[in-house]
Amino acid sequence: MDTPTQKPRVTAKDFFLWLGAMAALYISAISFIVLLHQYIQVLFPDIALEPYGGTFYSGAIRFAIASLIVFFPVYVWLTRILHQDIRKNPEKKELWVRRWLVFLTLFVAGIAMAVDLVWVINSFLSGELTMRFLLKALTILVVVGAGFWYYLNELKGVWEQKEGLSKLVGAVTGAVIIVSIVSGFFVIGSPMSERLYRIDDQRANDLSMIQSQVTYYWQAKQKLPPALSDLENPLTGVFIPADPETGLPYEYRTTGATSFELCATFAKEGRASQSTAPRPAYPYGESWEHDTGGRHCFSRTIDPDLFPPLKGPN
Repeated sequence: MDTPTQKPRVTAKDFFLWLGAMAALYISAISFIVLLHQYIQVLFPDIALEPYGGTFYSGAIRFAIASLIVFFPVYVWLTRILHQDIRKNPEKKELWVRRWLVFLTLFVAGIAMAVDLVWVINSFLSGELTMRFLLKALTILVVVGAGFWYYLNELKGVWEQKEGLSKLVGAVTGAVIIVSIVSGFFVIGSPMSERLYRIDDQRANDLSMIQSQVTYYWQAKQKLPPALSDLENPLTGVFIPADPETGLPYEYRTTGATSFELCATFAKEGRASQSTAPRPAYPYGESWEHDTGGRHCFSRTIDPDLFPPLKGPN
């Protein structure tokens, strides 16, 4: 009489290894798709969708890169542990947690590919098919399709049987991920450059605030302040900021009854002058742009018609 085969028991270790691997896979795949979509938007800008030149990609690119740097190695590491465990204990191929999560991944991947194709066909029928759209749809199809193919072979036990092929697939995938991450630094710049740009952004914010205070001072007194220190008022909480990096005061001088100059020393060129990196313009829609780093002065003239006096002269 045949003895019924006992199903392998799922341990806490098995459960959390498989759950961790699948979670890392989903996060890595989504981050990779988001990253590629941001690159496509940079290479194929759409003025109808980004009237300001696609200025807010850098945050999404940074977050996607950070997610890939953390979660993709975790996924590779956990997957390698799981495959080695199955090679030592072949019966673990039948663990319910493995089969459920793999089937769930195949189901999600299949639905995603079907929705992607419906999206493409619908856009084609609507006459809205563009190169940018096609590349985004192709990105989803390729990434999700690759995951579907990988886990279809996972169910067949291919990766446990062919360790060399498994390592080759991992190496190729890792190389693609590394190239995509490195490419991001050509779009958003290095971390040090980004830090300098953020400091310059603060300088532009400071100049804009000072300009507003100078304008308000003129409206209130019908004369320009002799110095920036005259703008400070503890009663209203107005304090004039200094350069965030050096701590030195910004330069200010009057050039006429209603005209003045504000000067600051910037670390980098103005963001809007860059053609390769999609970066936001300086705040409040005002022009604080400059072609190079270094000291730059900005001339301003107060128009009494636009900024009428608040009261008569003192």
